[in-house]
Amino acid sequence: MKLFIIKVFVLFIRILYAPMKLRKTQNKILWLSRQSDNKSSDMIMLERAISDLSPETKQVFRLKRLKDESALSVSYIFSIFGDMWELASAKIVLIDTYSIPVSCLNHKECLKVVQLWHALGAVKKFGLQSAGKAQGRDLGVSKAMHMHENYDFVIAPSVATGEIYCKAFGCKRENVRILSLPRVDLLLDGASRRNDFERENPDSKGKRIVAYIPTFRDNDEVYAEKLYKAFENNVGFKLIVSAHPLSKTTEIGAYKFNGDFSSIDLMKLADVIVTDYSACAIEGSLLGKPLFFYVPDYDIYKDEKGLNIELKEEMPGLAFEYENELISAIESDNYDFNTLYRFSEKYVENKKTNNTERMAEFICSEMR
Repeated sequence: MKLFIIKVFVLFIRILYAPMKLRKTQNKILWLSRQSDNKSSDMIMLERAISDLSPETKQVFRLKRLKDESALSVSYIFSIFGDMWELASAKIVLIDTYSIPVSCLNHKECLKVVQLWHALGAVKKFGLQSAGKAQGRDLGVSKAMHMHENYDFVIAPSVATGEIYCKAFGCKRENVRILSLPRVDLLLDGASRRNDFERENPDSKGKRIVAYIPTFRDNDEVYAEKLYKAFENNVGFKLIVSAHPLSKTTEIGAYKFNGDFSSIDLMKLADVIVTDYSACAIEGSLLGKPLFFYVPDYDIYKDEKGLNIELKEEMPGLAFEYENELISAIESDNYDFNTLYRFSEKYVENKKTNNTERMAEFICSEMR
């Protein structure tokens, strides 16, 4: 029944979209996202760079966060209709996740679709890679929703990451362009909000700050609690937890910190970064500071979700299942920076500080 409803819905929006395509194509870039209702740092930086290069280009943002993918809300469905209206007259559409109207509809030949995935890489399997798996989408639903179809270009920060994206999006290698997201410039600008953080959180002064930034998964609050208790009696460290917005961990007062600090802010101001299967690992590797993996459910996660990066093989001695072993490694001050460097070089080839401009130049060249 569910598949039938999906197929009827896709047919309905295709019929509705057909007359919309009679609209004249404008010198317009359309940004679509369901990650957030607000512009990401990548969007803000790239929007500004595109405006500098091509001030006559119109940029339209349609950002609508989808909180529950299992049940589309009425407001979200209406937002899809608005997306369709703007798509019908755009030259380029930039997306940072799967988009229903982009993948399900038949577009004008002149429309270029650019996938700017919202992360700098993918430690865990996702998209078409995880379809049919225990923690992935139903295979039939994926096909009915035309998951990740219609991409003209997929942006990846390295050849290795591009190969992962080809599998996740079902695209060909010739569709991949090796470019880094603007956030790489933000990560490498040398600025830190450490003083701001210590002013907002006085109990962190004089301590080594450990930023724990886990991916979103079932029971992630359990792992955060274990790690928090393990650090509780370690007076030389201050553990801060930056969980996914949908995680139950964010509701636990003990983990909260004062101030408005993004995950990038926290990684830049921290002395040590701890993560698990999050793409923050790839971002954090660029900062050249100790990066560790806390993966108490490694074998289960690998079996049920799947991994693109075998952490225990690619980061030997830096991935831990037990809290006490992790803390001992952090305290030892005997970090293997050579392994970190190899990891960083493999998954992010472009580390110069003009990534935003290069991305803008690519998009503007496709506009022309």
